[in-house]
Amino acid sequence: MLRVVVLVSGGGTNLQAIIDAVSAGRITNAELVGVISNNKTVKSLERARAAEIPAVSVSPKDYEDRDAFYRAFLEKVDGFRPDLIVLAGFLVAVPKQMVQKYEGRIINIHPSLIPSFCGVGYYGLKVHERVLERGVKVTGATVHFVTEGMDEGPILSQKAVYVEEGDTPEILQRRVMEQAEWILLPQAIDDIANGRVRLEGGRCVRTTQRD
Repeated sequence: MLRVVVLVSGGGTNLQAIIDAVSAGRITNAELVGVISNNKTVKSLERARAAEIPAVSVSPKDYEDRDAFYRAFLEKVDGFRPDLIVLAGFLVAVPKQMVQKYEGRIINIHPSLIPSFCGVGYYGLKVHERVLERGVKVTGATVHFVTEGMDEGPILSQKAVYVEEGDTPEILQRRVMEQAEWILLPQAIDDIANGRVRLEGGRCVRTTQRD
């Protein structure tokens, strides 16, 4: 059984999609063993507790510097003994120590088709603002493995979403969530839990298809 820890910063809609997929049997051979947030008062923690998943917060405001925060955060992660760490709207740069320790075992959901609109400064609503500014016709979401480079890890899966006339960043953000993020992330966890994908030569290779 794959032990999964989810890291979140905000409301936790992607977390809820994962919780619902586990309940519905769309994610198998995996259990959600913990949720960690860098914010103390976000709804994602309520979602976790409502699903009886251990949930904790580690805020950088409680530590004298970023290194002390990173040490405390990694200690919390280690405490859950995860096989897979899922960044589901986690807006803190993952410390190198964590990337190195859990190499090949951290995935992230990004709200664009990488390599477009990704990297430093591209997160949350800012991604969709830039998509609309550039007049892009097709956007989407990407699940990728996390490396030390921002949004540079091997791509596990992608799904396209059309931009529509009259879209605002908020409307587009919601459509990307509904049509891509909430589908891709649970599928990615299920694929990893059931051995359908592996990392090979810096790329993500699919070994078997879903039933």
